[in-house]
Amino acid sequence: MKTRRRPLLLALALGLSATGLAHALSPPAPPQVPEQVSNVAWATDMTEFSKNDATSPPPRGGIEFIGSSSIRMWESLAADFPGKPVFNRGFGGSEVRDSTWYAYRIVIPYAPCKVFLYAGDNDLNSGRTPVQVRDDVVAFVQRVHEVLPKTTVEYLSIKPSPSRAHLLPGINQANTLIREALSALPNTGYTDIYTPMLGADGKPDPSLFREDMLHMTPAGYAIWTKAIAPKVQCDGVSG
Repeated sequence: MKTRRRPLLLALALGLSATGLAHALSPPAPPQVPEQVSNVAWATDMTEFSKNDATSPPPRGGIEFIGSSSIRMWESLAADFPGKPVFNRGFGGSEVRDSTWYAYRIVIPYAPCKVFLYAGDNDLNSGRTPVQVRDDVVAFVQRVHEVLPKTTVEYLSIKPSPSRAHLLPGINQANTLIREALSALPNTGYTDIYTPMLGADGKPDPSLFREDMLHMTPAGYAIWTKAIAPKVQCDGVSG
């Protein structure tokens, strides 16, 4: 009886091993919308980043800027911070949770000493609440810190775009919630770029925006540069 059971047990073991191997080799399931990402189209951006990394990788331990189109369109980033190891990984009209989902592809491998994150207004515009945006920012910080606990995550507050003036109450609430949440977390920071982008009347300054009243002109980026310049440096060693 024992001799008959051995081949059976061996076959079962081999079968389980083969199943496990097949599972390990199978491609990961695509991200789910809206639980994990806002749009699966960001996979195309990730592929493009991978191609660029193969030929011109960003500096390891550098200073990364990540987030939505306001980051992606910051074409003067390197010139605005001369001599600093800055690099850009902004993509599309992404939301906070998109940067969280893809952090293992476009944050963790670079081991940046500091990450500047800008996202949130697309989130609110798509229907997410200020509380959800706050929670999404905290989730991004946790994703980075679970591998890179010494990397500083600096959040840039949601900007006051004239085309999204109807969202200003929610933007203010989200900014307040995020600032309070980050104040309790280690190796994080918060930069207010909302207030300096308001005009003398306390409303969004249209002169800082392009015709779409959503994306910024060089004057808008100049305000961002001035606000964060003192922080564009490595405070410690990431890892």
